[in-house]
Amino acid sequence: MWFFARDPVRDFPFELIPEPLEGGPPGPWALHRGRKKATGSTVSIFVYDVKPGAEDQTQVAKAAFKRLKTLRHPNILAYIDGLETEKCLHVVTEAVTPLGMYLKARVEAGDLKELEISWGLHQIVKALSFLVNDCSLIHNNVCMASVFVDRAGEWKLGGLDYMYSAQGNGEGPPRKGIPELEQYDPPELADSSGRVVKEKWSADMWRLGCLIWEVFNGPLPRAAALRNPGKIPKSLVPHYCELVGANPKVRPNPARFLQNCRAPGGFMSNRFVETNLFLEEIQIKEPTEKQKFFQELSKSLDSFPEDFCRHKVLPQLLTAFEFGSAGAVVLTPLFKVGKFLNAEEYQQKIIPVVVKMFSSTDRAMRIRLLQQMEQFIQYLDEPTVNTQIFPHVVHGFLDTNPAIREQTVKSMLLLAPKLNEANLNVELMKHFARLQAKDDQGPIRCNTTVCLGKIGSYLSASTRHRVLTSAFSRATKDPFAPSRVAGVLGFAATHNLYSMNDCAHKILPVLCSLTVDPEKSVRDQAFKAIRSFLSKLESVSEDPTQLAEVEKDVHAASSPGMGGAAASWAGWAVTGVSSLTSKLIRAHPTATPAETNVPQRPMPEGHWETQEEDKDTAEDNSAADRWDDEDWGSLEQEAESVLAQQEDWSAGGQAGHAGQVSSRDHKSPESDWSSWEAEGSWDQGWQEQSSPERPPEGTRMASEYNWGVPEPNDKGDPFSSLSARPSAQDRRRLSWPGKSARSGGGRWRPNAPRRRRPRAP
Repeated sequence: MWFFARDPVRDFPFELIPEPLEGGPPGPWALHRGRKKATGSTVSIFVYDVKPGAEDQTQVAKAAFKRLKTLRHPNILAYIDGLETEKCLHVVTEAVTPLGMYLKARVEAGDLKELEISWGLHQIVKALSFLVNDCSLIHNNVCMASVFVDRAGEWKLGGLDYMYSAQGNGEGPPRKGIPELEQYDPPELADSSGRVVKEKWSADMWRLGCLIWEVFNGPLPRAAALRNPGKIPKSLVPHYCELVGANPKVRPNPARFLQNCRAPGGFMSNRFVETNLFLEEIQIKEPTEKQKFFQELSKSLDSFPEDFCRHKVLPQLLTAFEFGSAGAVVLTPLFKVGKFLNAEEYQQKIIPVVVKMFSSTDRAMRIRLLQQMEQFIQYLDEPTVNTQIFPHVVHGFLDTNPAIREQTVKSMLLLAPKLNEANLNVELMKHFARLQAKDDQGPIRCNTTVCLGKIGSYLSASTRHRVLTSAFSRATKDPFAPSRVAGVLGFAATHNLYSMNDCAHKILPVLCSLTVDPEKSVRDQAFKAIRSFLSKLESVSEDPTQLAEVEKDVHAASSPGMGGAAASWAGWAVTGVSSLTSKLIRAHPTATPAETNVPQRPMPEGHWETQEEDKDTAEDNSAADRWDDEDWGSLEQEAESVLAQQEDWSAGGQAGHAGQVSSRDHKSPESDWSSWEAEGSWDQGWQEQSSPERPPEGTRMASEYNWGVPEPNDKGDPFSSLSARPSAQDRRRLSWPGKSARSGGGRWRPNAPRRRRPRAP
């Protein structure tokens, strides 16, 4: 029977990439990249090949292997695994890059900043302080070749080959035998008399001065070059001169050197170092300290290195949300760091957290998610939006806080392209119908109309036919002037979605009534919209063959591409109207339902008014585009007060509508549309009463006509049930004496007193 010896290198759980890295440590060690066979994670592997006749060097390598295996410190190269055979030594560490190679790449890319150098030197000095003050060890090899950088930009101290004890138990410093390393030895080592008075850290601090010189000026040609600081920052020069002084007795202890550099105005006194020090101790910080830290962190992230944000800040943010009580304050820095991730990393690290946040009952977190949705919506797939996000977001439509309701409306602009048929054409339209009819805040009604105009191209053809005309017509009767403007521009934004018959019979009559609106801005937009629709009708009248081309989008299926033309027309809607309403809501932040029906008094000339334009189409379009210069605005200032509230997201809103929600559970979708009946009419209170005249016999009142009634075979219209109805008092005022109001006979006598029939004697 044959027995085969096992190869320990082949059985080693780490795979070595043969080509060594440039800029590795001088001497017998070679630095290679590697990966773990089981997981594929990257590592660094230091390889030493045992050669005959080099027993002293082999003993030094084995001593370094042992030191690295036993020393554990955040600023010392982290040992993972090792392999020792008769032919070689393999030391596996975290994935690192030699400092010289790292600095060269950063300089060539133009990304090297003093901030990261200050923190890197802080880490090396802290590692020396640990070795000298806590372990009584002398590193004896501090130089550029013994410093490495991990993927987060953290500097790690390695090169432990020539380390020895500082307690003086008969062992002197081992001989290096490598000229590239001996040039960093301090001058007192050349004095063999032993009369030089020095501290145990004196030699390492001299070498630290050499390292600082090389970091800022490049490779050290000779020891005499240390006299010229070169490009070393002025704030660091005094402390550098202490390190390279001829008298070893005055060289500072590593701990005191750190203290001096951290003094106000010092080289290591900056926001980047303070952030890193806080992150190192974040587990023992108080919750209030963490809250303040995360609130201020996002302001500094732009000046921090990208690798640091991705690999050090991001894990701490995720940990703070998962296991801490940081709450909504982590959102802003989290999404800011997310910009540095590629699509795959974003899906793995950020999206699971975002989905979990939407299910939170923390109001502050929910409103911040809505405000910053634009930063992560592109990474959300449609199933996730429809099943895990939209069901939670819609609770915001019923919230008692106006700021949350408005942010929920605005978020639909981003969610609509990803919603399925049921959520978009049924559920969302029911909420929009209720907001447009019943919400007591004019800006929210206005923004609902705005949003509907923007997402109109995503609706199905049947929903567009049933909803758009009724919704925009209702907006034109709103007592809030910007809502009427939004209704007019909503028609214009979706002009390609209406048939010529609808334009002539439903839209133009509504627009014509606005030409006598009290607000000049409403009249101006109405005239422009009328000219646009009339030009379409006229072109089709001149050439009937254009009808098919003009109405090609009317019955087309919903498509994101269809929104392109409408979006350019509706650029006003998303930002401009709400910024105008923002001015009003700040002046009157608490509007009651009773105030909603009060006629809006005309503002001073030019307050709501846009600039006068010529009648040509080019200037009309440019005027519409200027609305993009404004911001959403409206109720976001009130959102600041919401951030302090920690009550249930939907408790207040659902309580007020519990009866409506429960009544809808057992109804069909068609009956749902008629459940949102308006309380009163938009046009009560500001329309002028017409003088009483005798109408022809059999004539019906104008308010009895249903201008937006759907075809008999259509589904129910969520907005048709919201049409204005005369009050009971108006019906009595307009009743025919001696006949019922429905009979149509008799003489018309408005406000005539009722005649009493005489009693029989």
